[in-house]
Amino acid sequence: MSAKPAVTLPILPGATLGILGGGQLGRLFTLAARSMGYKVIVLDPDAASPAGQMADVHLQADYSDRTALQQLGAACAAVTTEFENVPAASLVELARHCRVSPDASAVTIVQDRSHEKSWLRDKGFATAPFALIDNEDALVAALATTGTPALLKVSRLGYDGKGQARVDTLDAARAAFREFGGQPCVLEGFVNLQCEVSVVLARNDAGECVLFPLAENRHVNGILDISIVPARVSEQLAEKARTMAREVAHQLGYVGILAVEFFVAGDRLLVNEIAPRPHNSGHFTLDACVTDQFEQQVRALVGLPLGESRLMSPVAMVNILGDRWHNGGPHWATLLAHPNIKLHLYGKEAARPGRKMGHFNVLDADPAAALALAEQMRDAL
Repeated sequence: MSAKPAVTLPILPGATLGILGGGQLGRLFTLAARSMGYKVIVLDPDAASPAGQMADVHLQADYSDRTALQQLGAACAAVTTEFENVPAASLVELARHCRVSPDASAVTIVQDRSHEKSWLRDKGFATAPFALIDNEDALVAALATTGTPALLKVSRLGYDGKGQARVDTLDAARAAFREFGGQPCVLEGFVNLQCEVSVVLARNDAGECVLFPLAENRHVNGILDISIVPARVSEQLAEKARTMAREVAHQLGYVGILAVEFFVAGDRLLVNEIAPRPHNSGHFTLDACVTDQFEQQVRALVGLPLGESRLMSPVAMVNILGDRWHNGGPHWATLLAHPNIKLHLYGKEAARPGRKMGHFNVLDADPAAALALAEQMRDAL
């Protein structure tokens, strides 16, 4: 393999950046990069990709298409990703041609739940009880470790509640494992949690970290429903979460945007998942922080100083799912009648139940008022 190309940092506006993945996270990265003066090439197999609509060039190809990867690497000064399921081999190939952030070694760990959970345990981070499942016979011992009820999750490609099943008995666990095709899984025990929180951070090549305010997250059917910022937890616990998230990024040697999700169980923090990209729970930053997570992604990628992450207003973020597209569609006039609500739609053509179509942020000096209006408007849609 040839040596990695020499890169002079910072990479300044006028250069071309690439992104693997054309969904809403890629779209918002593309908008941030273009507003800063960069050209953007999106590689995504979907002809109607939301990011491709906004990019200078949309390469419609598979993520493992070597010709497309070589074309992307030759045209771009640096390339990033919008989701963790990009083949690690594609990142290795791109790194032969240009700067890649995050790199394949970090993505390889966090794109597989089995690897991620084992890595967290080996590095000393607390998690919910779990066991790795490679075959049906392993379920007996695993359930003894986790107890019931438990969640059986596929190791790869599961997200937003997909590829997981609650199991209360050994027979239910066996049935779920068969339903998942016998592929490697993680069995996770339930914990008595008070809430879920997340930390989104940026880390640069020098190891410097800038962290966004802690978000408190509510989920429905495994999909994020509302994020509340600042999170309603003690400052002591918030500082512990920030410290743990920073240490996760340090142990990974990570460069780019990283999200760490936590379960809050009493005074304990348990790492739930790591996401090597901007995060749904970080969408509040688009309107409520000095620098949003997508501009921060650009800055980390091109080697610019990381932006200030200060929260300018309490905020509640609400996901808008495809379920709302019935009986004439969402009531946008009701939502947009409020001057402190900021709407972000992702340009997706087909609305399906559970599909993320957009979000809105409610800003208010009173956090309780922001949450109350967010819940009212979510139901009014």
